[in-house]
Amino acid sequence: MNFIVTARKWRPQLFEDVVGQQHITTTLKNAIENNRIGHAYIFAGPRGVGKTTTARILAKRLNCTNPNGGEPCNNCDACENFLKSQSLDIIEIDGASNRRIDEIRTLRESVKYAPTSGEYKVYIIDEVHMLTTESFNALLKTLEEPPEHTIFIFATTDIHKVPLTIISRCQRFDFRRIELFEIKNLLKKIAEAENITIDDESLTLIAKKADGALRDAESVFDQVVSFCGNNVDSAILKQMLNLIDDEVYFQISDAVLNNTFKTAFEVSEKIYSSGWNFIDFTNGLIEHFRNISTVIITRSTNFIESSENLKSRYLAYLEKFSEGDLLRILSFLSKIQNEIKIAQNQKLKIEISLSHLIGFIKSATISELITKVVNSEEITDKKKSEVIDNNTVKKLEETIEKNVAISEPTHQKKDEKVISKVKSATSTKIKIKDELKPNNSPNIEIIKEKWNLLKEVIIKEKFTLAIIEHTFPDKIEKNILHILVDNKEDIPILNSSSEYISKRLSTFFDSNLYTKFEFRKAQKISSNGNSVNDFEDDEILKYPIIKSIVEELGGREIK
Repeated sequence: MNFIVTARKWRPQLFEDVVGQQHITTTLKNAIENNRIGHAYIFAGPRGVGKTTTARILAKRLNCTNPNGGEPCNNCDACENFLKSQSLDIIEIDGASNRRIDEIRTLRESVKYAPTSGEYKVYIIDEVHMLTTESFNALLKTLEEPPEHTIFIFATTDIHKVPLTIISRCQRFDFRRIELFEIKNLLKKIAEAENITIDDESLTLIAKKADGALRDAESVFDQVVSFCGNNVDSAILKQMLNLIDDEVYFQISDAVLNNTFKTAFEVSEKIYSSGWNFIDFTNGLIEHFRNISTVIITRSTNFIESSENLKSRYLAYLEKFSEGDLLRILSFLSKIQNEIKIAQNQKLKIEISLSHLIGFIKSATISELITKVVNSEEITDKKKSEVIDNNTVKKLEETIEKNVAISEPTHQKKDEKVISKVKSATSTKIKIKDELKPNNSPNIEIIKEKWNLLKEVIIKEKFTLAIIEHTFPDKIEKNILHILVDNKEDIPILNSSSEYISKRLSTFFDSNLYTKFEFRKAQKISSNGNSVNDFEDDEILKYPIIKSIVEELGGREIK
């Protein structure tokens, strides 16, 4: 008996057997059962997802003499003739080889003739986008008003190449990529029917290799079975398809956590000696860290296309990476993805890039580091009365600012060293007071001196409050800090965030303070907090129109 490839042997013969396109098959069955059959259909979508198969089932059902609802029976003479490619009423045309206007003219003449035995004469034109512009134009009138017994079904992988005048005359159905789990389930069903033993990891590798195309997956499946026999092993499968081992990616992510730099050179050598493509490796590494990011954010593996064994390994990274760290890593790898394509020595480029990646440190803000230091101190009841002196706080902030690198990769654990230094200093010099007096407010001069530092912390935590850059403290009255604003329109925005700003202000200056934002008409605020008139000549304010502009709209003199 001659061998029949899996894609043909297991080709669906019923709508319900079509995988992953239920939104289309259900619509077609309902249209048939309700006698709402269109005169022209166009099926669009990626390769190998069931466009031509669905067109054949539809054509077969339209001429079936003993249908089962919306499904063909596959037993009547009309169905059997079609299955044997002997039907005269269902004509399949390849658009690539019949693209000239002469073939379309012949088609236009043939549609006039009634079907020989069935109810409809169905024309299936595959890869219809290959027709010439003249051929499309010649088909327009026939497509718009065909004979009652004629139905057109077009299939294409490039819908954008089909003229809109053609699309508007058809019912359009968009086929989607088939999900990985649907491909795996079908391949598992085929393997069981063919007495082939295959594990979940192998099914996952085949399905991912197909990239959403079921026909591609079935072709790879045939190739794998030919190589491995009836017992498919994932290790042999990777060797046959020359796939990059997932263990390599886990080596790198573990090296990032442990700062193991030698892993960069070990992995690079393994890729080179195994004959793997460096670009494919970079793409796989991005997907790997994307999977980790998905687990960290969603705290589940529902959005990962991988085997069950690997999903459990991804879950082990919970609490080991932060969202910010993963975003920096993915941004860095995206940059490397573009650079590796033009690199003359890709092996060297990968080694350098992986070394930078492994040298990444965990990101942190100044406020977070201060919080870590404060929380790490053991505060006893006897020491609550001792307060941090201002000079020590200033030295602490300067030390952190100089030593912590937030955005760039480095090969030194600077953050750990800084935290260690700060802890050492605070253990001998700094004591924390938990309970503050209600009216313990700092001097306005101290607030003015440190105002710029507070603004930086607020902007880093909430970039939407960048307008606070144009503010300056004026005075303190009854635990209320009066803050000058040089743009009247900014005051409502700042007032809406006053609770957050007051809380950050009180924490930063170790006191209970509330904020009140005020606008100074026709004035701007200097760096030292003094009000400076925008107009060099005060006489100009005597004019009523100019005075109104200044007072009502906050106008300024433009030099």
